[in-house]
Amino acid sequence: MDIDFNKNEDRNKLKLSDLRKKLAEIKLGGGKNRIEKHHAKGKMTARERIDYLLDPNTDSIEIGALAGDGMYAEHGGCPSAGVVIKIGYIQGKQCVVVANDATVKAGAWFPITGKKNLRAQEIAIENKLPIIYLVDSAGVYLPMQDEIFPDKEHFGRIFRNNAIMSSMGITQISAVMGSCVAGGAYLPIMSDEALIVDKTGSIFLAGSYLVKAAIGESIDNETLGGATTHSEISGVTDYKAKDDKDALDKIKKIVGKIGDFEKAGFNRIESKKPVENPEDIYGILPASRGDQYDMLEIIKRLVDDSEFEQYKEGYGKTILTGYARIDGWAVGIVANQRKVVKSKKGEMQFGGVIYSDSADKATRFIANCNQKKIPLVFLQDVTGFMVGSKSEHGGIIKDGAKMVNAVSNSVVPKFTVVMGNSYGAGNYAMCGKAYDPRLIVAWPSAELAVMSGNSAAKVLLQIEKASLEKNGEKLDTEKEKALFDKIKQRYDNQISPYYAAARLWTDAIINPLETRKWISMGIEAANHAPIEKKFNMGVLQV
Repeated sequence: MDIDFNKNEDRNKLKLSDLRKKLAEIKLGGGKNRIEKHHAKGKMTARERIDYLLDPNTDSIEIGALAGDGMYAEHGGCPSAGVVIKIGYIQGKQCVVVANDATVKAGAWFPITGKKNLRAQEIAIENKLPIIYLVDSAGVYLPMQDEIFPDKEHFGRIFRNNAIMSSMGITQISAVMGSCVAGGAYLPIMSDEALIVDKTGSIFLAGSYLVKAAIGESIDNETLGGATTHSEISGVTDYKAKDDKDALDKIKKIVGKIGDFEKAGFNRIESKKPVENPEDIYGILPASRGDQYDMLEIIKRLVDDSEFEQYKEGYGKTILTGYARIDGWAVGIVANQRKVVKSKKGEMQFGGVIYSDSADKATRFIANCNQKKIPLVFLQDVTGFMVGSKSEHGGIIKDGAKMVNAVSNSVVPKFTVVMGNSYGAGNYAMCGKAYDPRLIVAWPSAELAVMSGNSAAKVLLQIEKASLEKNGEKLDTEKEKALFDKIKQRYDNQISPYYAAARLWTDAIINPLETRKWISMGIEAANHAPIEKKFNMGVLQV
């Protein structure tokens, strides 16, 4: 091992350690004191409920664990957006589970909470997966109601999606394990089946205080909308459970009787581990985002038997395309090559940059995967498309547009891993969040932005200098450096993978060694939804 490998390994493992610390902190939700108060009421926490519900000793993946990180400080924060979402197995069946975390503002919905819930429903709809709601929420967080209540992608969209999923035959089961008030009361009742926990669960459009204020009626919450009321009088719920575990056991029995599903038919054989050691990824991936490395070496440590059959190996070399298997699943990989390569004309091309020939190759490969019904995996470490007169005259915009078109119209499931840079239009062409990947994850080394922090700071500095000089103020070298550093620090914060994950631009930041699990579980989920559309790129300027 050389010194650079060791330095890279140390830096990447340090980033991984920071991630683990952050996740451990977030998993405490509203904190130890609130967890203790929750337990004192005879209730399990959101994470305890999910852990009990999912089959033991099976894989699961958590969506949006870092959602809300660093946001809403003036409101006391919102760890994990106040809701826990996992994809896992219940009685051997893959499901999406959504659990309100009542230790965070009594499970109230912040704007990011709504976005995260909608993401869970999107995953269930795209993959036709059963979805389980474990409800324990005080409803909309009123101080921010204008950002969560009325718009198309706000709170009301949840219930619209309930109706859409019902029409699609997607199983929805709700367990009311705490508060379920106002508009939120529609969620369990729009599900296929609803359970309620005695004494701790309640459902009503308006609580006892509001009822007293509105119509003068004096009534307690339990009589108004408790388990006995809704199981024996209103008929709103289908099952009454004596406690949390009893409710979760009932869900297991219901899910265990769900019939088999029609499959998309993606190719899978027996899984094989990579021959090359996946741990080497930490040493291969450079500490600096500007350094070069061979993406092929990363691929060999992600795919079964370290086998990668390259497509057009000698053409368009700044993008690697080819076929492989991940946990037995056949996949087509589109990856940015990060080392300097020589083009077909003998010209040197920068790693991480998309050139016309690379875009053309990727477009053709994506079309082939759609024809063969092979899921696509995008490995992003991209600085953007090549610029300059030579590229413009060569039609880089046209070739880039063809690649974006192919990604946009692709009908096979797509999965995106942001390993390093994810800048500008490169993010789009390599299947960023806007292009509907079934799952999109980042490594701790990722950066997402229009351009790098250094480049952006230079551009913003020139704008700032021009503005100051227009007002007769000039900057000396020292002041210019101080301003540059200030701008860069602010921008660097925004390109962090944590900033992206907090806003759900990615589904998670993961340990690189978990990449195979995420892609495998993602394809397994996608296999629940047969492809109903044909691949068609529409009108193109050839």
